Amino acid sequence: MERSCERAVELGLPAIAFTEHADFVKVHAEQHSVDVAGYLDCVDRCRARFPGLRIVSGVELGEPHWFPAETAAVLAAGPLDNVLGSVHCVKVGGELVDASQFNKREGLDVAAATRSYFDEMLTMLEAGLRFEVLAHLDYPKRYWPGYKERDYEEEIRAVLKAAVRTGRVLEVNTTRGDVLCPDLSVVRWWRELGGQAVQYGSDAHSPDKVAEGFQVAAQMVESAGFKPARDPVSVWRR
Repeated sequence: MERSCERAVELGLPAIAFTEHADFVKVHAEQHSVDVAGYLDCVDRCRARFPGLRIVSGVELGEPHWFPAETAAVLAAGPLDNVLGSVHCVKVGGELVDASQFNKREGLDVAAATRSYFDEMLTMLEAGLRFEVLAHLDYPKRYWPGYKERDYEEEIRAVLKAAVRTGRVLEVNTTRGDVLCPDLSVVRWWRELGGQAVQYGSDAHSPDKVAEGFQVAAQMVESAGFKPARDPVSVWRR
């Protein structure tokens, strides 16, 4: 986290947010649930070391609708500025599969699994849980070169409508500068359906990827009809 703050200062960023993972499904080694007390201690140390950098705390809840008690415990463990909700895994044939693995599973109907992913995201949005931001709407896109937004327009629009209805903010995730999730067409659908706000995330995972792709993402979001706020950590609104 300190190295990421150093990188943010090098880039001239006014702020940085750490939305640490709170994942309770153990399908591969990278997923874990944040130790909120330890995490906030790190945030405080970074704030003390980088007084000129605004450091925003946060958490990304993975499949929170499957784990309401664990989710409530995370949210009650300490003050968090930014709470995201996300889906990484779906149930395929009775087995939990991370969407990053769809294209690597022999015999898996990737298109059907991707539709299941959007169905799961819809269920999460309608579960009445406490999170403000819908994270990486089209997570499978990162790992599947054959993904096309138009192939899932009906499913995506259903998710966006639920996000509008429940007052959520849409995240534009730059995937460490590799791909925009979602792309311009989906951000336009978001605005068309009544979406009010957009937030950015580089999903950096390493200091060298902090804010990667933000310039292109900002141009895209502005072209879809959203405007920046005066406060650099505030969402962009229509």
